[in-house]
Amino acid sequence: MTFAGLYAVAVGALMIGQWIFFLAMKQVPELKTGLARIAFHLAAELLTAVTLICGGFGVLRRSAWGRQVFPVAMGMLLYTLIASPGYFAQRRAWPFVAMFAVLFLLALVGLGLFIQVG
Repeated sequence: MTFAGLYAVAVGALMIGQWIFFLAMKQVPELKTGLARIAFHLAAELLTAVTLICGGFGVLRRSAWGRQVFPVAMGMLLYTLIASPGYFAQRRAWPFVAMFAVLFLLALVGLGLFIQVG
C-alpha cells in the first residue's frame, strides 16, 4: 500500500502545484472568458487534490479513516483523469494528453494494490 499512498499524496500535491503555476503565469484564459465554469472546475480540482493528500497520508499511516477516504479520493482522481484531457486534446497538446493517460494507468495500479492488500 506504500505505492498507493505515495501516489495519492504526490498527485494531490502536483495538482495544487500545477494550478498555482498556471494561475501565477496567467495561463488560465478562462478566468476572463468563463469565470463561473473555471471557478467550479478549480474548486473540484482542489477538493480532489486535498482528498488525495489526506487519503494518501491516511493509507501510509494505516489509519482506519485513511482506508475509507482513499478509495473516494481515487474515484475523484479517475474522474478528473478522464474529463481533463479533453481540454488539452482540443488544443492538440498531446504530451499533456499522454501524461493524463499514464496517470490514469498508475491510478488503476494504485487502486488495484490497495484493494488487493485490503
